[in-house]
Amino acid sequence: MFGGRQEGFAEGHRFWSVCRYSEVRIEHSLNNNEEEFEARKRKDVQQSLKKLNITCSQNEVPNIALLGSGGGEKAMVGLLGSLDQLQKTGLLDCVLYLSGVSGSTWCMASLYQESDWSTKLETVKDKIVQRLSGPGVSWGKALIKLFKYYYEKDIFSLTDVWAVMVVTDYVKEIDKHKLSEQWNQQSKDPFPIYTVIDKHSKQSHDADPWFEFTPYEAGYSLTGAFVETSDFGSKFENSRKIKNQPEIDMLYLQGLCGSAIADGDVNFKFILEKIIEFILYLIGLLKKKPGMLEEMRKEDPNVPPIDEYHQVLMDLVNLSVLNGKDPSDLDEFIGTMLNDKAVPAALLESETRDYEDGGLLLNSPYFSVLREERNIDLIISLDFSDGDPFKTVKDAADMCKTRNIPFPEVRVSSEDIKKPKDFYVFNGQNTPTVIHIPLFNVGNCGDKIEDWGNKYGTFQNPYSAEMITDLMEVAGKNITNNKEKLLDEIRQAIKIHK
Repeated sequence: MFGGRQEGFAEGHRFWSVCRYSEVRIEHSLNNNEEEFEARKRKDVQQSLKKLNITCSQNEVPNIALLGSGGGEKAMVGLLGSLDQLQKTGLLDCVLYLSGVSGSTWCMASLYQESDWSTKLETVKDKIVQRLSGPGVSWGKALIKLFKYYYEKDIFSLTDVWAVMVVTDYVKEIDKHKLSEQWNQQSKDPFPIYTVIDKHSKQSHDADPWFEFTPYEAGYSLTGAFVETSDFGSKFENSRKIKNQPEIDMLYLQGLCGSAIADGDVNFKFILEKIIEFILYLIGLLKKKPGMLEEMRKEDPNVPPIDEYHQVLMDLVNLSVLNGKDPSDLDEFIGTMLNDKAVPAALLESETRDYEDGGLLLNSPYFSVLREERNIDLIISLDFSDGDPFKTVKDAADMCKTRNIPFPEVRVSSEDIKKPKDFYVFNGQNTPTVIHIPLFNVGNCGDKIEDWGNKYGTFQNPYSAEMITDLMEVAGKNITNNKEKLLDEIRQAIKIHK
């Protein structure tokens, strides 16, 4: 099963009956720290609006959320280019929340490594682009990281494998930071929200699938059930933590958020091929350099002895063939090559929840900012999806309708779907205003929308340096070409408050 298999919310109905004074918070309210940040940030937004010749009282300051959709590296690079231009136009300082799903979270993870990145974005951007244009993570470093995941966690899942073997191909680093450490209460940056979905809830269609991570809490956005972010993955019973797990790092979170391309039988085959490639590399290295393990232990004492490698490798294989394929031939091959015929232990079964890429249900993180207590007035949706450029906003409207969540009506013509413009506004009575900006449109691509879409697909190899530069430029045009329209919608949001 592909998704972050975690024990954090494994106690079924008992979990929902816990009291508010426990280690699990059940409330439709903001975390106190987030609430304090919002109050302070609104004062900064008021001053930023004044610099843009927009005057309003403190009570009239609109809460603005910026959304980055999924789309693999296209979303990562597209969001970076958009943020760069938002900063240059002075609009970024007006944004209260930055929320992402899938590939957009890869961009966010890179940005929030730097405190107050929004005040030095040109430098931070160049650093990220240089990394993305450079070499990937070596198999040796990936090996050490994979074994750390294997031995430090009670539950080792395909998300660990996916993060180490695939996500690093795109982000070109092993990000060991922790989300709870990546935030200063006095930060000038927008408040970050990373989003995934609960696979069980998605399949049942009658529960809250929307799950969010902030620097303070992780939990179900609509239900209002949260634990401290550092406790995600730990085991809870009757509202109390009964078994602690190390806090997940940002590489794992990026793997969890960006696992859409690992969903389905075709991609099980892909991950199995990756594992076999990894195994062949490791076996060859061990035979070529017998003393390699001792060298690795000097760098990291957690590197296991050789007699444990067969177990680890076969557990990787077992994880990739949970759909019924027989791994016995590969088992024999690995055992022969490592001179170890041990039979791997069965994977342990436990009460868990499975989390996966939010793009598998809705490829934009609308429901993180539609929490009533966040009081969002204006949503700026940057859409990097393949296919129908309006699918995310249409699906969000439909989902909100079934759940009685205020959301404007969305109507687009067939001509817009074929040749989208670069700026759409959807508004309604007592709903947030939604600005929807498709990545490729007639404004920045002219009559070559299809060509750009074909060049930058979600499911393709990492981009070249030239592709990264070109994509950032075309994404940035969606902001610079629409600065005045964005300012007009901010003024409209202020008028509603008056």
